[in-house]
Amino acid sequence: MGKKVLVVDDEKLIVKGIRFSLEQDGMEVDCAYDGEEALEKAKEEEYDLILLDVMLPKYTGFEVCQMIREFSDVPVVMLTAKGDDMDKILGLEYGADDYITKPFNILEVKARIKAIMRRTGKNVKEKEDKNIIVKNDMKVDRQSRRVYVGNEEINLTAKEFDLLELLATNPDKVYSREELLNIVWGYEYPGDARTVDVHVRRLREKIEPNPSEPKYVYTKWGVGYYFRG
Repeated sequence: MGKKVLVVDDEKLIVKGIRFSLEQDGMEVDCAYDGEEALEKAKEEEYDLILLDVMLPKYTGFEVCQMIREFSDVPVVMLTAKGDDMDKILGLEYGADDYITKPFNILEVKARIKAIMRRTGKNVKEKEDKNIIVKNDMKVDRQSRRVYVGNEEINLTAKEFDLLELLATNPDKVYSREELLNIVWGYEYPGDARTVDVHVRRLREKIEPNPSEPKYVYTKWGVGYYFRG
């Protein structure tokens, strides 16, 4: 799947050159020629990166970048004709990720774009990886708060999920009943350690193939519970 880039510059020859070069690398390229059009496209489409000239009609590149940051964290690379360092710093202060000074070498532009895409793509993947915990046949989706064993979705109560999430995100760490009670239920909760035991038992009945011989949530006798990593 090719990456999608928005190129924004009021100089049509520059846009044409960048577009041709990026398309040669298998990217999908949209173009805009003023700040207003750029903002509309950024709202309508999902881009992997926006290449944004500073000097634009209607809205400046800085204004466009600032407005885009109100609804998106898409990487933005500013194109500036000025070598003025203050302009570059200002561009980054408005939420840009990088800047390139005109006149530029198209190979440098492509190298910068690819470097930023690699970095942001890696960050997204790491974020996704942290939100999904997979162990044997079980998958815990922390973002949607859903749990699957095999192909079946398991319906957990909010506290059962909180308990499983805490244990699964800290594999092999043994939590005492008191620690679990304080973390999952809160210090003000009037219950006692038996509350934890009851919830662990119910959790095992739902997620374990054989609750008496658990594969996921283990008991450390005399101490508490842990998730086998």
